[in-house]
Amino acid sequence: MKRSTLNPRKSPKLDLRKASREELLATRLCDLPLSIRTSWVQDCITKLYSELEMKGLRFKPHVWISEDWFSPDGICGFAVPFYILHPRLIRLETELIGEAEGGDRAWCQMLMRHETGHAIDNAYHLRKNKTRQELFGLTSSPYPESYIPNARSRNYVRHLDGHYAQAHPDEDWAETFSVWLAPRSGWRAKYEGWGAIDKLLHLDHMMENIKGKRPNSQNRSRMDDISKLKITLGDYYKEKRKRLGLEKTSVFKNDLKKIFPKKGEEPAWQFVHNYKAQIIGQVAKNTRLQHYKIKRMLVEVQNTCREEELHLKGNLKDSRNKLINLMTKKSQGFLKTGPQRIIM
Repeated sequence: MKRSTLNPRKSPKLDLRKASREELLATRLCDLPLSIRTSWVQDCITKLYSELEMKGLRFKPHVWISEDWFSPDGICGFAVPFYILHPRLIRLETELIGEAEGGDRAWCQMLMRHETGHAIDNAYHLRKNKTRQELFGLTSSPYPESYIPNARSRNYVRHLDGHYAQAHPDEDWAETFSVWLAPRSGWRAKYEGWGAIDKLLHLDHMMENIKGKRPNSQNRSRMDDISKLKITLGDYYKEKRKRLGLEKTSVFKNDLKKIFPKKGEEPAWQFVHNYKAQIIGQVAKNTRLQHYKIKRMLVEVQNTCREEELHLKGNLKDSRNKLINLMTKKSQGFLKTGPQRIIM
């Protein structure tokens, strides 16, 4: 991996509130002064444990800090990404990637339920259940680098964006578990008549069988713990942007320059981020496209605004409407020429 020419910071006493962008990008992940216990994420973990307890489950996944959301095979816990632990890092992730996955409480809670689905599978060896294998598929199925979702399918629950349950049998399991675990999800009524209801009912039966029981496995390892990650944030984001295809020339580039000038009141990418819910909702109404597809467009728009250093100037409502009209007009062309697959 190519390393940054910037000298990595060695001091763990970096003040994240005051650090400049250059200082942050030169800092190694292992030197970030982060703690789950003193962050808002701890509240989400406490709520997760409460949800598990309310279901009669004795399982409590351990949680550690790493580069991304993941629950390694065989380990009874999951990692959370470093950037959600501090507002300054959430802003940096949003600026460079377009969004900070799990960066608010509701989203974080959804992702924690999902990762717990993987962790509880590891803890109780649930993948060995024959009926589960028939309903969900085999864990041994190769993991794809990307997938093409069928937005109309009713054989899968709908939880995380992008119809993530369709990515792999284990993701289908984790998404189904998430829906089952969420308080007041009303899954019996919501999925009545869907193919996904058989999966939910069987998962419910499996959870009933492990109520009050200790896990079969007690593996509390921490893969890729942040304390061992010596890569700088600069290199981390270079690699991540390349992997997500964010370095290519945008189809929105020239049109965005007509809406947002080089100088103005605030960065255009921040404006787009602040009003993303309204923008996605209106474009969806105009085009009848699924939200996850519009979200892909919006991420590209936001990244283009950042790369071109565009700014908001003049009437806010007018700028927002022009952007909505642009995305509505370009949506079909973007989806035809852009990647149809969702990167894992």
